[in-house]
Amino acid sequence: MFHGSMVALVTPMRADGAVDDDSLAGLIEFHIRQGTDAIVAVGTTGESATLDEHEHCDVIRRVVELTAGRIPVIAGTGANSTTEAISLTRCALKAGADACLLVTPYYNKPTQEGLYLHHKAVAEAVPIPQILYNVPGRTACDMLPDTVARLASISNIVGIKEATGNLERAREILERCGERLDLYSGDDATACECMLQGGKGVISVTANVAPAAMHALCVAAMAGDRARAEAIDLPLQALHRDLFVEANPIPVKWALQEMGLIPPGIRLPLTPLSECYRETVRDALRQAGIL
Repeated sequence: MFHGSMVALVTPMRADGAVDDDSLAGLIEFHIRQGTDAIVAVGTTGESATLDEHEHCDVIRRVVELTAGRIPVIAGTGANSTTEAISLTRCALKAGADACLLVTPYYNKPTQEGLYLHHKAVAEAVPIPQILYNVPGRTACDMLPDTVARLASISNIVGIKEATGNLERAREILERCGERLDLYSGDDATACECMLQGGKGVISVTANVAPAAMHALCVAAMAGDRARAEAIDLPLQALHRDLFVEANPIPVKWALQEMGLIPPGIRLPLTPLSECYRETVRDALRQAGIL
């Protein structure tokens, strides 16, 4: 349903932490010009954890308005409370989002049965296409393939963002669920190989700063052109690595500031990129041909 390079869009903020609507509009035009296939609004990279519910819904509405139907909008609506996740998902549906991305409930460490019931409840409560999001490195909660297979039988659960970077895990999900839901890489460093094995795209941090290259990578990899895909991916590898020298989205917001696309705002408890890493990120941008 949604294929290709899907940018996990940052939420631009002014120095005082207020959401910067003008920069948001500029980013969306940048991505549409550069060939990004879909925008993921207010996910992890969009600082969903530091936006209150009103701000969260407002950013989704603004992204939908600004894209104006030109590319799909996938709204991050996950929460560690099932009722909150339902509320945010309803907000996204009302705003006109094309789908929702729901991270596994973080911090409270549910069982596999709890994960199944959580996602089932959201899917049954809100009739919008929904994408599961498994990122145990941030949530302390790992959705196992057995649970993914159970959820794949629910008609409006259409995909999974698998961010473990484990290609064996990706292969197992593809083998068990590939006819029923799409697999997206949530790990830029292994996205090329994931797509060559049958994944339908990537929900990408790197695409914030290298959207045209990530789109081209997805086209080649999903077509099975290994040589071209790997050639495109090679100069991006430093970005895939170094945009995580500190917690996402600290490095990517700094990189976008360096590119002149957003102001320096980021919300506590996140802080601007440490001085000791700035040349590392600049070098990665240079290797990708961006600076």
